[in-house]
This record gives sequence, C-alpha cells and structure tokens, in this order.
Amino acid sequence: MVYRSLVRPILFRLPPETAHELALHSLSLIPPRLIARRFDNPINRFGLSFPNPVGLAAGFDKNGIALQPLAALGFGFIEAGTVTYQPQPGNARPRLFRLAEDQALINRAGFNNDGAAAFARRVEQHRPDCVLGVSIGKSKITPLEEATDDYLRSFELVYKVADYIAVNVSSPNTPQLRELQQSEQLASLLSALQARGRELHERDGKKVPLLVKLSPDLEHGDLETIVEVIERLHVDGIIATNTTVSRDHLLTNAKRVADCGEGGLSGKPLRDRSTRMIAELHELTHGRIPLIGVGGIFNAEDAWEKISAGASLVQLYTGFIYQGPNIAQQINEGLAKILAREGFKNLDAAIGCNAKNLNHGGHG
Repeated sequence: MVYRSLVRPILFRLPPETAHELALHSLSLIPPRLIARRFDNPINRFGLSFPNPVGLAAGFDKNGIALQPLAALGFGFIEAGTVTYQPQPGNARPRLFRLAEDQALINRAGFNNDGAAAFARRVEQHRPDCVLGVSIGKSKITPLEEATDDYLRSFELVYKVADYIAVNVSSPNTPQLRELQQSEQLASLLSALQARGRELHERDGKKVPLLVKLSPDLEHGDLETIVEVIERLHVDGIIATNTTVSRDHLLTNAKRVADCGEGGLSGKPLRDRSTRMIAELHELTHGRIPLIGVGGIFNAEDAWEKISAGASLVQLYTGFIYQGPNIAQQINEGLAKILAREGFKNLDAAIGCNAKNLNHGGHG
C-alpha cells in the first residue's frame, strides 16, 4: 500500500506534531470529490442516523479545518475538537511522541485550539457530509470550581453546528480535569449542560445529544458510580475510552518511554483495556446506553472486538496515523464480512454478543 510504503516513512521522519500538521493541512486542500468514498452500513443511535459505524476520534482535527475531506475518506462520523471556550496554545512542544514498536502515541497536547467561537464559525462555512460530534473541554486558565460555566459557554457556541456534543472530563493533560469524573461534580456538570440543552432545543427546535467521554484508568467501583449518574440523568451515550496514563507492557525501550514524559498513551497498548471497559459498561448499563468504543483500533477485527464487547459505534485516531487514509474503507468492508461470517444479519444484532464472556473470565 502506497501510504505505508511511501508516505508514512516520509512523515515518520518528521517530528510527530509537524507530520500531523502537514497531513491535516494537505488534506484540507484536497477537494472532497477527488477522494470521495462512501460506505453504507447504517446504524441509528441517540436519534442520529450514522451512514456507517466507523468514526474519527477527537484530537485529529481540533479546529475543524479538514472536516469535509476527512468525511470523504469514508468515515461515518467525525468527532472534532477538543475545543475550549478560551483559545489556548496547549502545552509546550514537543508534546506528541511516536512509539512505533508499540504502534502507539503519547500526547500531552493540552487542548491546543483556536477556541469554540472560531471553531463554530469555521464549521458553519464547511460542514462535513457525515455526523459531526464536537468534543468540549475545560479551558486551562479556568479554575475547577468555575468549570461548569466554562463548559456551558463552549456548549452554547458549538450547539448550532454539532450533531452531538461529547463532554471530555477524562484527558490526562489538563490539570485536575479528571476530578470532574467524581460523581457529584459529574452530576452537577452534566445536569447544567442538559438544562441549557433543553433551553436551546426549545429556542431553535434542534436537539443535540450529550455524551460523556471516560478515562480507561477508572476502577470498577468508579465506573459503577459514574453509570449511576449517567443513568439517573438519562445521558445519551458514553465514549470509552480516552488515553491512559499507564505505561504497562510496552515493547519500546523503557528509557525512551520515560524520556517522552507525561501524557496520554493511545494505540495498540490501549486496545484490550478499552475493550474490557466497554464490556463492563455494557453490563452495568444492561445495554441500554449506547457506547462508542475507542482505543487501539487498527483493523476490522479490532473494531469487531469493540462491537462484540458492547460498542454500537467505534472511533479511531492512532490507527489512522499508522494505517493511513484507507482505514475507514478497510474496516467497513471487513466488518461486513465478519458480520456475515458470524451469522448476524446486521450490526445491531451483534452488539455486546461477547460482553458476558469478557466480563466473566473469557477471552473468546
């Protein structure tokens, strides 16, 4: 494949963030019709119709500069952002690192973005031809006790351009952010966003589902508490998972990993951890709350693992960096074959088919 044999070696000679920026800006210049490929494997979740279940995770296009070409690559949905109310430069560079032996990335970007207002203006001019999710986070300069107001400001700005809004309370790269996953703070934040969503729905006639993105580093007891909050508030969906601060079982030289410093690890090493958490969440919610599975998806079999664990939809980011622009096509085509092989008439019928096995000691 041209990407892996020719393009990736060139990009991987550049510093990771430089390569990312070059790829993103190059994509933004390509007319979508030149790369258009659409895959119909439709699925409906939280009131939205997804053309297929394979999405691009938040973090790839934070500012919404290449949404139309990205949609043309065959993604059923794109989650843009994370955006914050205040424009912010993020953490000091270097802040993105490749662990090629592990097919992983470490990032501590720190929500670098142009701000929610600039994002919304850009998307109004260039809407992608797929479902658009928008991830919102807390501005770094905002104290934790004022986080709700900060999220509300971003929420209001992106509401008109978003098909769904994801509340990012799980990035390890904004100080204290993960504390917002504690039940009282989470309930307070989500309740305020829902209340504002109801006001905007009445005003504009547009209903935007609210999802929450969780950390893979939560213990089972924490998950139980969070699920209780999510069920009580009737939150529309859960994204599982964000990046991990764990550095367990890596193939990369330990000193090289240590030299990368702090940040969230994504890619292959996160795959099993996120799949187990999806299975736990599927069981805890009795399959009643749609889950978006993300973490270590590089091919159709990886996506199938997430779906059979309980995910209705899947997202990828690191797999896109390593596998290249045909990944959505390959996963969608592969999933259709797997569904036929496993004897399921559609995706809905397969969701969670292996969750019980994963939760009770099996690995099949």
